Amino acid sequence: MLDYRTHTFLAVYRSGSFTRAAEQLHVTQPAVSQHIRQIEAYYGCALFSKAGRGVEPTPAGHLLYRALDVAENDEMRLRAELGSLQGEKDERPPLRLGCTRTIADYVAPRLLAEHLGRHPDEHIYLRTGNTAELVELIEAGEIDFALVEGSFDGELFEGEVLSREPYLAVAASGKRPASVTELLARRLVLREPGSGTREILERHLAARDLSVDDFAGVIELASIPAIKACVAAGAGVSFLYRVAVERELAAGTLVDVTPRDLPIEHDFSLIWQRGSRYAGRYRALLREWAVQAG
Repeated sequence: MLDYRTHTFLAVYRSGSFTRAAEQLHVTQPAVSQHIRQIEAYYGCALFSKAGRGVEPTPAGHLLYRALDVAENDEMRLRAELGSLQGEKDERPPLRLGCTRTIADYVAPRLLAEHLGRHPDEHIYLRTGNTAELVELIEAGEIDFALVEGSFDGELFEGEVLSREPYLAVAASGKRPASVTELLARRLVLREPGSGTREILERHLAARDLSVDDFAGVIELASIPAIKACVAAGAGVSFLYRVAVERELAAGTLVDVTPRDLPIEHDFSLIWQRGSRYAGRYRALLREWAVQAG
């Protein structure tokens, strides 16, 4: 059980204001100030400094927040588990999972179907979004862990690899060129900024002093099926994971035009907050799913 002063600290950190924290917690501002002073006295350091009409966390405040945010999210799950034992059925809380869109559309359905085959009484709550959005949901305690394709902050999150996936260039027609520069005359069809699929392409292009703007044109679409349909209709070239285009490649509606100088593979990873007491459970789940993914 978290100390009431912990909740005060978290409210001040998130709101940037003693006054707003007091309103959220339905206590007086002097009570908020006292709670923060008591925590600072306990840890022997300042946690906030004045910033205009509010406050901002010190480096120590940032460090403490990371630890207490994890503890708060773990406590919420623990309370849900304990509460489930009081019902008529011994039902565990749902798996609150996030997936980036490629994984949600082309990997998760099989993983979850097989998971439910082994655990028929399990409940699953799935949210989709890009990696940045899912990281925010984990920190906010709205999901417990996520399968992502984009990069994440290793100081804040732990992660282990589910699978390593080939990343291809596809088009309606053509052959594999020797160099990525041979594709620049085509229009590029890709996901929105912030998506893991786009981030990987941008990083590899930057390593060659190139960017998406070097292509003949750019079309941004938030839907992978829309991207595939657009490319199959001859609108341009796109870069997607092979798992997302296997059917189209087999049917011949898309062809592999991955440049020979741009062989890319990338990890699909399961991530959770660093320091979570549930890390062992997440790792066990990953091992189970990795067998299915393989």
